Amino acid sequence: MAEKKPSRRSPTKSSAEPSKAGSRPAAKSPGRAAPPRRPAIGPGIGLEASQILDRADEGQFPATLYVEGPDESLKAALLAELRRAWARTVPEAPQARVFRADESGVDEILAAFHGSSLFSPRELSLVLEVEDLGRSAKKIDALAEGLARPGGASTLVLVESAAEAPRRSLDALRAACAVRWLAMPPSRPGLLAWGKRRLAGAGVTPEPGVLEAIVDACEGDVAATFNELDKLSVWAGDRGRVTLADAQLLLRPVAGADLPGYLAAVALGDARLAGRRLGRLLAAGVSEGTVLFALANLVGGALGGWSRYRDLSQALRRRREPRDLVRTLDALYRAESAWKHGRADVVALLEQASRVTCGEAA
Repeated sequence: MAEKKPSRRSPTKSSAEPSKAGSRPAAKSPGRAAPPRRPAIGPGIGLEASQILDRADEGQFPATLYVEGPDESLKAALLAELRRAWARTVPEAPQARVFRADESGVDEILAAFHGSSLFSPRELSLVLEVEDLGRSAKKIDALAEGLARPGGASTLVLVESAAEAPRRSLDALRAACAVRWLAMPPSRPGLLAWGKRRLAGAGVTPEPGVLEAIVDACEGDVAATFNELDKLSVWAGDRGRVTLADAQLLLRPVAGADLPGYLAAVALGDARLAGRRLGRLLAAGVSEGTVLFALANLVGGALGGWSRYRDLSQALRRRREPRDLVRTLDALYRAESAWKHGRADVVALLEQASRVTCGEAA
């Protein structure tokens, strides 16, 4: 038998070496190790205030909660109710720790969130004006990663101040929180529910019709309504009960006149309230052109364009069909043309524009 000749392949290549097809790439040298991947962060769940507070009354608190939106009175009310529910549920640590983003470092905030002791295994922490962290992307990323890894039973609430435009730099924090809540101006039934909860927290039982009288007298203004409720709570004292006569005697509401409040009434479809707020706006010296532009911007934002008050445009979009919004925008442009050419009374035009945008005469 003839002797087998040696292979001509290079001696550095072994015939036993597995094929490179489908093989894993060679590991990188220690000096080029890939950076660790950030933990996956899912979007926060948006809940209504009633859902958050009902769960809190049962002793169930989210690990992380992000609070944002234009209504500062509602934010303060939510935080007050949360703190009251926490004090009942966690008597060993009843007081909330309050931080301000521009005064407290990320390490201090996360230490309060992740830390615990034998005496207080869980704590409630509030971070106010969290938008101040937006000046540093590193701080935002560090806090977001820490929020995605809750280490105990504590609760951390991030509160963003109202803004005309959304702060995109805070998107990572919004996504990192387990629950998000948007403080939007409530409808009449929603404000009645807030009033009932506020009086109950003060140990006051209202007579039938009291809450309705207060909300109607305050024209749906959240801050004015809460102020009147607080006065009635003091008036009730140890009696713990408020009558309709008490409400009528004490009611001295002072409702504000601002553009966002007017647009909120329009976005919610409350034509009567929008009409009253429109009158106060014009009496305060707001120009007709400003009101018409604000209405067109509100509707344009609901159709997907830029909006100065994005949250209000979204509320309008949830309530109106796109084809109705297109017709509404056309009606607003025609109203503007009629105003500029002096073809109609400007107040009548604005009142009609408000009703059309509310959806009463689209």
